[in-house]
Amino acid sequence: MKNSISKNEIPIGVVGLGLMGTSVVTALLMSGHKVKAIAPLPGDMEVALQRIHGQLKHCSKACLLSEAPDWYLGQLTISEDYTNLTNCKVVLECVIEEISVKEMVYQKITDQVSSDTIIASNTSAIPISQLQKNILYPERFLGIPWAEPAYMTRFLEITCGSKTSAKYATWIFELAHHWGKVPKLHRKDIREFDKIRMMDAVYREMFSLVEKGDATIEDVDKAFRYDAGSWITLMGVFRRMDFMGLKDYHQIFQNIFPTLSNDDEVPTLMRQMVREKTRGTMDARGLYSYTQEEALEWDRAFALFNEDIFGLAALYPYKRRNEKDQFLGEHNSKFNNDEKV
Repeated sequence: MKNSISKNEIPIGVVGLGLMGTSVVTALLMSGHKVKAIAPLPGDMEVALQRIHGQLKHCSKACLLSEAPDWYLGQLTISEDYTNLTNCKVVLECVIEEISVKEMVYQKITDQVSSDTIIASNTSAIPISQLQKNILYPERFLGIPWAEPAYMTRFLEITCGSKTSAKYATWIFELAHHWGKVPKLHRKDIREFDKIRMMDAVYREMFSLVEKGDATIEDVDKAFRYDAGSWITLMGVFRRMDFMGLKDYHQIFQNIFPTLSNDDEVPTLMRQMVREKTRGTMDARGLYSYTQEEALEWDRAFALFNEDIFGLAALYPYKRRNEKDQFLGEHNSKFNNDEKV
């Protein structure tokens, strides 16, 4: 991989054009890349183009674009033909969370790209080490689970598998800063990644509280919106403990941890939602009741909120540490044959 990064010289492929895939395409377009998008499912292309155009208009309204939306669309090619990926330096997979489907997609990708093209999965649930077992040149394979919406969120995880080469991981880490992201480089491939594991613990506890009758759905959401929501974008959780003085947390943990849920089953309420095939605001049926107009209003509100929080986070930037060097230093023995960038 090159040491220097010039985004307009880095065509990127995206395979899978559902909600997440189109959002990733938009993020890459607005960052200056030419994007080659592959629609594995028939009929995805027209819907995807409409969705990406709408997302670009949202970005334009939020003053995030230097050109008109149509200019960015001119940088995009959408096709069902995997040969369009031939010259891509990076290919991102955004298909459903089924290993067999992903492996079929990886085979089609590797048939077209060079041996040093980075292939990355958007998965947030399947270990990267597992996915790279059956891929040619597994050292160039890693995970990049994007936050949603990808084009208007700042956090990005980069996860190595057991065979991932440091030179590819650190190159993507540098590129992520050019995408306007605050990336986290995972040295260890764990089942699910930091943000998912932390939120899963929260989900388990909040469902437990609701199902035991200790809180309502509305109570839980109010607590998050008006307590954690008032500080979490600024300082995160560990810095919050520093800010509050630390001492009381020992006693809090001692008293509360033994009472937290340790359930290892899917919550009853969630199983019910799946049985009833509810899709939340997408079909106006979910944990809350909605009219069609209320569901649309929540979607509009989320888009506006993303504009606000994206701008607010930029006012309080993080202090960038040389995470790349730390990564290489800690794993020098593992990656001692890699070409460092």
